[in-house]
Amino acid sequence: MIQQTPEADLFKKQLRDSFRHETRNFRSTRIAKHANVYTCGEQAETIYFIESGQVKLLLLSPNGKECLLAIHTAGDVFGEMCLSGLGERMETATAMEETQLKMIPRSKFFTRLSNDSLLEGFVQYLTVRVADQQQVIANLVTVDSEQRLGKTLLQLARKLGKKDPRSIRIESRISHEELSEMVGTTRPRVSMFMQRFRELGLIETSEDRFLIVKEQKLTDYLDRVGLAVG
Repeated sequence: MIQQTPEADLFKKQLRDSFRHETRNFRSTRIAKHANVYTCGEQAETIYFIESGQVKLLLLSPNGKECLLAIHTAGDVFGEMCLSGLGERMETATAMEETQLKMIPRSKFFTRLSNDSLLEGFVQYLTVRVADQQQVIANLVTVDSEQRLGKTLLQLARKLGKKDPRSIRIESRISHEELSEMVGTTRPRVSMFMQRFRELGLIETSEDRFLIVKEQKLTDYLDRVGLAVG
């Protein structure tokens, strides 16, 4: 995953402040864990801002397999494809935990950005998101499944985790099935790779069952494996 730029982080903070002061036109809603915010094929008229919680975006392939496109957290915007005028959602958005959302009608989104001088920040934010998706596509084409899993764990740790000097703790529960959707391989292969990573000391599980990623060790391992494969 491309690291968030200071500009993108600043935009998220400014957008949160903007929506906090706007209570008349934008209503909030609470989504239960595992409930859908919207599903593929629904009419797309609303953009969502995550006040708290986590949302995953899933795309269903023609053969019925699910592909996990992204995981979004507090401060992120999703559902912005409705700005394209396509009319229907291309993906399904599901809450990974209880999630509080601000709902912004498409017709009022750009007005809010313009009023608070946030249009440039929004473009920079979306550019980072596009770069993320391009990296995911490149990994699917050029990197084997073990390396893809390692890269995915690093991405999730940097986005969702709490960092200490030697590791990053992911306090979100992400199943092997969800990892397989992100990596593009089977759940048994994900389980096999995770066991290998544990044996190599690249990851471990805390007493409270949270995943701990040894960021530098995993990065070094992926670099070595990549050179050997190349």
